Amino acid sequence: MSKCAAIQMASSPSISSNLLEAEKLIAEAAHAGAKLVALPENFALMGNNELDKVEAKELEGSGPIQHFLATVAKKYGVWIVGGTIPIAGDAPNKVRASCLVYDDQGNQVARYDKIHLFDVNVPGTNEVYRESDSIEPGSAIQVFDTPFGRLGLAVCYDLRFPEFFRKMSEQGVEIVIVPSAFTAETGAAHWELLVRARAIENLCYIIAPDQGGFHLNGRKTYGHSMIVDAWGGVLDCQKTGSGFVIADIDRDRLEKVRTTFPVLNHRRFI
Repeated sequence: MSKCAAIQMASSPSISSNLLEAEKLIAEAAHAGAKLVALPENFALMGNNELDKVEAKELEGSGPIQHFLATVAKKYGVWIVGGTIPIAGDAPNKVRASCLVYDDQGNQVARYDKIHLFDVNVPGTNEVYRESDSIEPGSAIQVFDTPFGRLGLAVCYDLRFPEFFRKMSEQGVEIVIVPSAFTAETGAAHWELLVRARAIENLCYIIAPDQGGFHLNGRKTYGHSMIVDAWGGVLDCQKTGSGFVIADIDRDRLEKVRTTFPVLNHRRFI
């Protein structure tokens, strides 16, 4: 059994300020016993516009945000799931929204590039999002072994695609980390429903760090970062403001649920 944490922030256009806040919260989560700490989407930069991330892009393996993640992972002896950071892509005017994972020695062990991009007009508001203007989509699912269980990665809008999570389930996923920045409107309507549904459907833990609060670019994000177990139970939730949630990941209980309620073995359309 291991304690895992999800951090909630209201990130700004200042990378240095965001990293200071992130380290403070990582330290608090580690002090509370967390061995894995997940940051929200865009934790290091919530820019004034979509193109700000292109100006801040880093080459994989170098740059201040990646250095920060490696350093704090080793400093606090925790695994870090680095939300998303802008990593250079193939097109010079776009980036990959990359979720990087570091072990407790500061070594990068996994990278997932966000596949589903948020190109929508939010119903009932004047909010328009076109992530594809500045982001190249990824194409590869990432599921890998960790001391906490078999871990999968998804980001924000990915949460709306159950077939994506089913693919991870087919690779034996036990825990899915979903760094997010849900809008206030879509979050109020769907966030908890989606997080709990993905956990129930796939009989896995979902660790869902979200941005939560008012941002200097005028955006408001929903918060309600949470950790959900395989039965759909919310183990901890941070509704508003910066902070973190923490809970035990119990692989023995997970195996018991999967054995006594073997829904994954009952599928007929594969």
